[in-house]
Amino acid sequence: MLTFLLWLLLFVLCWPLALLALIVYPIVWLLLLPFRLLGIVVGGVFELLRSIIALPARLFAGRPSV
Repeated sequence: MLTFLLWLLLFVLCWPLALLALIVYPIVWLLLLPFRLLGIVVGGVFELLRSIIALPARLFAGRPSV
């Protein structure tokens, strides 16, 4: 909501710049999308490695008796 209000303020103060931002924002978002996906993949790989390293400790920890 705050972003929308800031855009409206920019539209009132300088409407050509606001319209340019409205056109350029989706293009920039599409260009940055592969980097976001790469970040998700790298985070998943690190989580997998952490789970693999912690697996022996979890196996040898045993179960608490009831």
